[in-house]
Amino acid sequence: MPDIEQVKSWLGERGIEVRQYAQPTPTAATAAAAVGCSVAEIAKTLLFIVGGEPLVVVTCGDMKVKSSLLKQGTGRRGKVKLPQAEEVKAITGYAPGGVCPFLLPPVLPVYLDRSLRRFEQIYAAAGNDASAVPLRADELEAICQGTWVDVCTEAG
Repeated sequence: MPDIEQVKSWLGERGIEVRQYAQPTPTAATAAAAVGCSVAEIAKTLLFIVGGEPLVVVTCGDMKVKSSLLKQGTGRRGKVKLPQAEEVKAITGYAPGGVCPFLLPPVLPVYLDRSLRRFEQIYAAAGNDASAVPLRADELEAICQGTWVDVCTEAG
């Protein structure tokens, strides 16, 4: 299970900085307040179980993953569910509020919602609930080997 220091080291090798904050950043709203950006610029990393198989979606903080679009965009079938906290940690290695798209198990596919491309810079968590990583969308794609999809609608 990776921790913040491992994520910092791994990203540091790629020339990417991790910012740590005194205040917690477990939600898009709290992360935006700490970073000093809009909620939309927070790249939230969410685990879903689709047809019994896990996958990760990274999307903007102002977006909501829609089940039908998720199945269509990933080619998966079956029921879509959000796992409980213990399952999130067991599958991703990270506790909810600190799940990030870095150093995930290699069998866990990562999908990037196209909404992330709206911004020059986005901020993902770095493995704990008091961190953020400033990235461009193309950097995020390259380092997490994500696949671009349209799986979200505006939250609201």
